[in-house]
Amino acid sequence: MNKLAKLSLAILISGALVGVIGVQCVDPEKPEKPTTQPTPTTQPTTQATLPKLVDLGAKTCIPCKKMAPILEELATDYTDKFSVEFIDVSIQDNLPRAEAYKIKLIPTQIFLDAKGAELWRHEGFMGKDEILAKWKELGYEI
Repeated sequence: MNKLAKLSLAILISGALVGVIGVQCVDPEKPEKPTTQPTPTTQPTTQATLPKLVDLGAKTCIPCKKMAPILEELATDYTDKFSVEFIDVSIQDNLPRAEAYKIKLIPTQIFLDAKGAELWRHEGFMGKDEILAKWKELGYEI
């Protein structure tokens, strides 16, 4: 059984992603250490004019629920600086996109440049101040 089929089966059975298939929810009180090496994205590059923050999670995941208002606030307050996209990996139609990003845990935040190339990723809960600081660290005026 291929990975996509396993992921689909797990979602159908449990209604959420589980550790058995290699994707688990990260507790914000025990965040994973962020990866330090950027990983090239497998997503096709786009001709976007702004960099993008992609958050992959599930609406049933507690840390993901805690990030939802933060993402909404960032999407509203920083529309001229970067775009924000949430991908709910528990939705069947989003599985190919989730696989393309090769996530291991949820939530995962991926920082993309304006052409869609991955700059950095983080696994686990990430607060607003941390997100804004990371954009500045990556060289963007926020």
